[in-house]
Amino acid sequence: MIALSLAEIAAAVGGQTHDIPDTSVQVTGPVVRDSRDVVPGSLFAAFAGERVDGHDYAGAVVAAGAVAVLAARPVGVPAIVVPDVQTALGALARYVVQRLGATLVALTGSAGKTSTKDLIAQVLQSHAPTVFTPGSLNNEIGLPLTALSATEETRFLVLEMGARGIGHIRYLTGLTPPRIGLVLNVGSAHIGEFGGREQIAQAKGELVEALPPAAEGGIAVLNADDPLVRAMASRTQAKVVLFGESAEADVRAENVRLTDTGQPAFRLHTPSGASDVTMRLYGEHHVSNALATAAVAHELGMSAPEIATALSGAGSLSRWRMEVTERPDGVTIVNDAYNANPESMRAALRALAAMSGGRRTWAVLGKMAELGDEALAEHDAVGRLAVRLNVGKLVAVGGIEASWLQLGAYNEGSWGEESVHVSDAQAAIDLLRSEVRPGDVVLVKASRSVGLEGVAQALTENAAGSGVETR
Repeated sequence: MIALSLAEIAAAVGGQTHDIPDTSVQVTGPVVRDSRDVVPGSLFAAFAGERVDGHDYAGAVVAAGAVAVLAARPVGVPAIVVPDVQTALGALARYVVQRLGATLVALTGSAGKTSTKDLIAQVLQSHAPTVFTPGSLNNEIGLPLTALSATEETRFLVLEMGARGIGHIRYLTGLTPPRIGLVLNVGSAHIGEFGGREQIAQAKGELVEALPPAAEGGIAVLNADDPLVRAMASRTQAKVVLFGESAEADVRAENVRLTDTGQPAFRLHTPSGASDVTMRLYGEHHVSNALATAAVAHELGMSAPEIATALSGAGSLSRWRMEVTERPDGVTIVNDAYNANPESMRAALRALAAMSGGRRTWAVLGKMAELGDEALAEHDAVGRLAVRLNVGKLVAVGGIEASWLQLGAYNEGSWGEESVHVSDAQAAIDLLRSEVRPGDVVLVKASRSVGLEGVAQALTENAAGSGVETR
């Protein structure tokens, strides 16, 4: 964070200082909410959770070097006391962002947010100092903590914004007002909570509504291939830049193909030139993510060759998202178990098919959560797609939704031992350990609540420290 005195912080958040002998003392380290992350100069934000109350660690964090605690009550050590710690954290983030000279880029979408955020971060880092959301910390706490990690040297601040309802993104943009807003897609993720795709589009479009007018530098980057996203152009006064494979897109891809190992390659076209890209990531769905990234980077002054070089060198920064591990026996593990929705599940299955190269493939799949009334049809469709893509064996893991996956595969023609339904992750591990053969390719994917990352980890644990490549 930029250095701020405790007096400045108290004023910014509307708090009262307690047990602070000298309010001119500065916070020079990061703002953290986990006591284990405290370093000398930190400000510790004390949140009261269901099981742990951060206020109980106030003495320990100050002893570890924290300058003060942002707290909801006096804690016997230097503290700035506020009515609500989360609200105060957001107010501090807005204050810091207003002080910075950085360009703020915000993005949202139903699928691919974190992968695209990681791509944007890596491409912009090749151009100038960049701070970005770690992992998927895209909510009312994670977003301000990311913004507060920016310093005077930061030129680009890239923030992922998530939403589970109308008004959520509007709130986040109020904390960290963006100049560039990117909307990737409107899909089925959380459709059960939102109530329909139109409601999802309404929520995601709050991002472009928050942008400044074009005359003030506002830029809305929209997916030309998604009608619900493209329609958001009418909801903003910002300059509109379209990306996609459509001929009408300002930034587009031509000659899209997959390499023998399932990595996308294409000709990138921008308003100022074209260049070839071959990505390190896996799956054709990353082409759209790359085009979104290229559109943002081009608006920030990068040339097509610079963007293409950075995209071709970019990897995955966040765990369990098409994380590929090669075992010494030739087994390839694709750990995509962080989350799942119908769009990302289909993309992962197509990537698996592309990666096979004639090898036997396994799709170890579990529940896609929060689909509401569409749950049965979507799980059935994914099971059917696995058969159409000639996946060698489908292992459906878990309860009723998994049984729908397996039934969809059966009804599409997957009989005998081509598809199987197992009760839980341990049953899947036992099956895979006994039946996976050298050279097989295994995809593991489900919603985060299913916990299938343990299956991928069990399959790779024997490879740890043996020189295998994980990427």
